[in-house]
Amino acid sequence: MNLIHNSAVIDKSAEIEDNVEIGPFCIIGPKTVIKKGTKIHGQSVIEYSDIGSNCEIFNFASIGKRPQDMKYRGEETRVIVGDSTTVRESVTINRGTAAAGQTIIGKNCLIMSCGHIAHDCIIGDNVIVGYSTGIAGHVEVSNNVIFSGGCGVHQFCKIGKLAMISGGTKVTMDVIPYTLVHGDRAVLVGLNTIGMKRNNMKLSDIEDVKNAYRILFASKLVLEEAVEKLKNLQSPCIKDIVDFIKGSQRGIVRP
Repeated sequence: MNLIHNSAVIDKSAEIEDNVEIGPFCIIGPKTVIKKGTKIHGQSVIEYSDIGSNCEIFNFASIGKRPQDMKYRGEETRVIVGDSTTVRESVTINRGTAAAGQTIIGKNCLIMSCGHIAHDCIIGDNVIVGYSTGIAGHVEVSNNVIFSGGCGVHQFCKIGKLAMISGGTKVTMDVIPYTLVHGDRAVLVGLNTIGMKRNNMKLSDIEDVKNAYRILFASKLVLEEAVEKLKNLQSPCIKDIVDFIKGSQRGIVRP
């Protein structure tokens, strides 16, 4: 049984599963799917989106409106939001462009008030986006990343898993996994050891990450030489870092 306020406007093409709650003055637009157990607070607008199960979307959120991209020509694209994700007040999540076709938000994410996620972004699982943080188009964010409030992320940047971005940081290059970054122009300020422990990483894996950080940034090796040295170490965490650096196209944030 659904609880849909009589002032809500539901497009005839929308698909609403069981146990969905839609508050007053919401607009559920074309080609929208809302899965079971999701709650949508009043005055939210959602269109061209797939909203997962057991999500909660707060007042004045805007999900799936056309991207803020001058190249957009009206293509039918989408937003995908994973299960158990929370979208707080006044968040905007734009649908994709022809470049990727969709904007993807993972499972168990928290997008805090006034956050913005632009077209064609891929946001992993268990990601926290702090108050008033803006993520530009085509950004890729891995699992378990935390953005503090007021961050800005440049187009096409990649953020490695378990990285933490301090408040007010401007990210213009790629952030390797497991690190902390801070600054008007982001710089590495160490490792996210607390985050690694909270995610139940083994102490041996944390030591491997520390060793990799020392080789990359505390030795006298140039980056290419340091990466080659790391490739010889048998560790899944080090492989995460090596693969990330080798796949970077914008270059990486450094100390």
